[in-house]
Amino acid sequence: MTVSQTGPVNTKLAAHRTLGPLAYLACFNGIVWREVLRYLNQTERFLSALVRPLVWLFGLGYGLRNALGMPIQQPYETYIPYELYMTPGLVGMILLFNAMQSSLSMVYDRETGAMRTMLVSPFPRTFLLVSKLFGGVAVSLLQVYAFLVITYLLGIDLPASGYVTVIPAVVLSGLMLGSIGLFLSSVIKQLENFAGVMNYVIFPMIFFSTALNPLWRIKEGNEYLYQIARFNPFSHAVELIRFGFYGQFGPVYPDTGFDPTHLAVVIGCTVLFLAGAIYAYNPSKGLIGRRGGPAG
Repeated sequence: MTVSQTGPVNTKLAAHRTLGPLAYLACFNGIVWREVLRYLNQTERFLSALVRPLVWLFGLGYGLRNALGMPIQQPYETYIPYELYMTPGLVGMILLFNAMQSSLSMVYDRETGAMRTMLVSPFPRTFLLVSKLFGGVAVSLLQVYAFLVITYLLGIDLPASGYVTVIPAVVLSGLMLGSIGLFLSSVIKQLENFAGVMNYVIFPMIFFSTALNPLWRIKEGNEYLYQIARFNPFSHAVELIRFGFYGQFGPVYPDTGFDPTHLAVVIGCTVLFLAGAIYAYNPSKGLIGRRGGPAG
């Protein structure tokens, strides 16, 4: 009995030792491309990823343009129309919805047994989960740039260099939101429950953030909502993207210099939630193992 239990473990440990960099690269590429190809084969998902932010852009951005013009504030150097202010928030919305969609697929894969096949491979569980996370970010990049092409055609005046300089901010924000979704997928057992929880996560994160209004305007309306938006990780992701369009990672003040708060919060939340997801997906310690999830 002891031999039958330790034999597969020893075999897996031996496989870990023999795996080289090329094997890890091939595994990483396979997982990322699986996510990308799955996305490209789902036309409805592509269209919904574009229609959703466009509805918000036309309904709120253009609809409230005259009522909600924005004064001069960093990183902007002049007065801006409301639709330009909204654009980074809509990019963040795309990342958030895709992170939840990717996590929903994790719950589905767990129910169908597809994740069991992946997690019992000789590659470390942490590496597999991180690769899955980067696969979701790759899909998010496709969705974001499809949306940015449309905003360019609509005449939204983003800096030409911003389409490149925003990439690190989009990737970091995508990793943070993907880590949150990955953690949620580890603590929610059933597909139906996860779909319901998504609504309780997505919309409060969007509405109680700087995606639609700056902090100073939120503070004028309600102090409690201001504090929520101030500590909302999604607010920091949106602001990181906003400054990323202008080649920055945060505001620069005359007295104190560069303020790394947005960058630090995004990186810190990524590490925190990813560590929580890795722990939860550990069959010997985490929540998956306690519920009888996929064993590794």
